[in-house]
Amino acid sequence: MAGVAGKVALVTGAGSAGGIGFATARLLRAAGAKVAITSTTDRIHDRRKELGSGEGESFARPADLTDTAAVAGLLEAGETALGPLDILVNNAGMVQVGRETPSLPLSEVPDELWRYGLDINLTSAFLMTRAVLPGMTARRYGRIVQMSSVTGPLVGISGSGVYAAAKAGLLGMTRGLAIEVGRHNVMVNCVAPGWIETASSSEAEIVAGRHTPVGRAGTPEEVGHLAVFLASEEASYITGQLFVVDGGNTIQEYKVALDGS
Repeated sequence: MAGVAGKVALVTGAGSAGGIGFATARLLRAAGAKVAITSTTDRIHDRRKELGSGEGESFARPADLTDTAAVAGLLEAGETALGPLDILVNNAGMVQVGRETPSLPLSEVPDELWRYGLDINLTSAFLMTRAVLPGMTARRYGRIVQMSSVTGPLVGISGSGVYAAAKAGLLGMTRGLAIEVGRHNVMVNCVAPGWIETASSSEAEIVAGRHTPVGRAGTPEEVGHLAVFLASEEASYITGQLFVVDGGNTIQEYKVALDGS
């Protein structure tokens, strides 16, 4: 299988050593892809060192992906270093270093927090996706993986209306785009993680993972493996879809064991 060997990939939101973005970047690199990574802070350079790749095989640059000029600069620098982009994994969002995002009922969400939540979770993916599309369609090859969530497209959480709206928006954008670019051999899909234990997970989220049918929270690598497949040449007839990675949590009505444990 050709997989992703020799392809050029860009993974956003890869600054955390224990996050889904960096796990995906490591798996892409291990599978033979050239990998560019980005986050909002300079810690992304530490992640590049951890990839263990030489010049021409990996690239890192911090960028504010809610800024059109910064997105254009990132893409230009990444392609100069590694070559034309074949794969985009839009993982940035949810949390941002140095910025708190309180959980609030929708009626109490101020305008600024609404805009911020949409910007980091949806607008960033839109700007990155829009930037890579001309090159992908011209070369008649592309794989775009949007990191959505079960929250929004499938379920809801009290106090997370902004996040849910943004993640549902990712799915809508993906489906519309898939129709537009499918004939150019550009495949666009969404991954929807459930309870995944990352460096930013709260204890309550980890406990919730124990009540899935699998009995534990997932790992970033378990999400990353699916992202790598969707980024591969083999995913050539899959587009506009939502793939759930949640240990079966969304299929069960009871979220705790029937014996009360």
